[in-house]
Amino acid sequence: MAMQLPSMRRPTFRRLAHAALGPLFKSRLWWLTLPRRAGTPLIFPSIDLWPGDAGRGAVIIGGDFQCAGKTIREADAPWLAAGVSKGWIATVSAFDWLRDLRAAGGDAARERGRTLIRRWIETHGTGWRDIAWRPDILGTRIANWIEYGALLTGGADAEFLEMLTVSLRKQATHLQRTASFAAPGAPRIRALKGLIFAALAFGGGKALLKPLRALELQIGHDVLSDGGHLSRSPAVQLSVLRDLIDIRAALRDSQQEVPESIQTSIDRMAPMLRFFRHGDGGLALFNGSDEDEGWLIDVTLTRSEARGKPLESAPHTAFERLTANRTLVLMDVGAPPPPGYDAEAHAGPLSFEMSTGKERLVVNCGAHRGDSADWQTAQRTTAAHSTITIEDQNAAEILPGAGIGARPHALPVERREAEGNIWIEAGHDGYKRSVGIEHQRRIYLSANGGDLRGEDTLTGGGSRKYVTRFHLHPSVQASMVQEGSSVLLRLTSGEGWRFRASGGVISLQESVYLGIRDVVKRTEQIVVSAATQNGNGQIKWAFSRLAKDA
Repeated sequence: MAMQLPSMRRPTFRRLAHAALGPLFKSRLWWLTLPRRAGTPLIFPSIDLWPGDAGRGAVIIGGDFQCAGKTIREADAPWLAAGVSKGWIATVSAFDWLRDLRAAGGDAARERGRTLIRRWIETHGTGWRDIAWRPDILGTRIANWIEYGALLTGGADAEFLEMLTVSLRKQATHLQRTASFAAPGAPRIRALKGLIFAALAFGGGKALLKPLRALELQIGHDVLSDGGHLSRSPAVQLSVLRDLIDIRAALRDSQQEVPESIQTSIDRMAPMLRFFRHGDGGLALFNGSDEDEGWLIDVTLTRSEARGKPLESAPHTAFERLTANRTLVLMDVGAPPPPGYDAEAHAGPLSFEMSTGKERLVVNCGAHRGDSADWQTAQRTTAAHSTITIEDQNAAEILPGAGIGARPHALPVERREAEGNIWIEAGHDGYKRSVGIEHQRRIYLSANGGDLRGEDTLTGGGSRKYVTRFHLHPSVQASMVQEGSSVLLRLTSGEGWRFRASGGVISLQESVYLGIRDVVKRTEQIVVSAATQNGNGQIKWAFSRLAKDA
């Protein structure tokens, strides 16, 4: 298998190429080239990094199957379930849920795990299927079968041990031949993780060298100098960091040297993961991310062993972080990630999120995990972000399915701080091609955190309608006051904020929140509507914390 620096081709081409080989992978000839004997016994690592959910494990032991917010009754082979999304099938086929069985513990968990493994081998182990054998899913499943090998093999008979070993050898051999079809970034790292775990389980040696070298090249390309991932996605940041921590743990357990590049990447990525956290512990909603589970982020940061504090400015990943007292603002000041890394990228330049203490106030809409093309497109639009939309157009071209076409260029970013006050000025030209206008956003956060002000300035030509949107977290209660000149905002804690704006008409409109995985919540957005005059326009706005007795 040729393992080189990541290609910048869009992942679509890889998927098409991989799919085109489907008839070959399904053929009897291909399966005759895969191992049919167990060979040497497997060596399972002794690592236990990620806590599972004993409750979900108990559901699985009981015969049902709970995954990604959906329960399948009497699940004999959940990866064959009807009426579920491709993402659900992918999640089930990756076998991450084995950690839930381990959390439940006992002989019943072991037997249920073995039963499901046998069933997978019966239904998928002798025939290729596009999702189950996709390189990233395949790599994750191999790693999970090996990581939880002690659970699966404890008290197992010789027949199961041979079946498991033969299947792992087949899967690993297929992955060696197809790992290069994985999209660059997180999917390819997951594929390489599977090859590394397999090499360690089969005794290490030369089989370990190629995937390790390929991994070093991949992370050298993907992990930026400030620790951010090239995808500019907080969710991918978390996923890749966890995979690298897993690989480091497996190498240590096998008494193999951990390459310096892996350790350096972990040390850089952990502080950047902290950078993307709100006060509630969850992730900011940029580029296909949802809140994710705060406890998992806590565990990840602990397991990273990295103590670095988050940067205030991430110039390579192109985000700014403003903190004062209890107020946090995260702002996207960059362009979309490059082709090949933009599968889930959103058209939200200059969007921001704001939280106070452990409560979110201003958000982006987030990411929906289903197969609906309408939802997949809607969540990526500029209108789904707390930024400006001109003439109901997107600031970047959203390609059908995945990826970004015509894209904005980020203008130079200026950050100034004085006596605890912070100013950020940034811009983009995403509307230059369609309507001939550039967008400049300037925001200011006071030293006490109680005053966030912004100026959205448009320059160009012609008369264009535009709106500035501020999507609100579902927990925020909003009401128009002072004859529509401002909006009163109340948080669950009782804390109050007032929104004001000049240069446009304020309204409250419906919105949706997709920040909690697999849940669609109704919420509201503040919309300030205006029109440019001779191509120029400006809206000034402010969020001001109210006194406790207001």
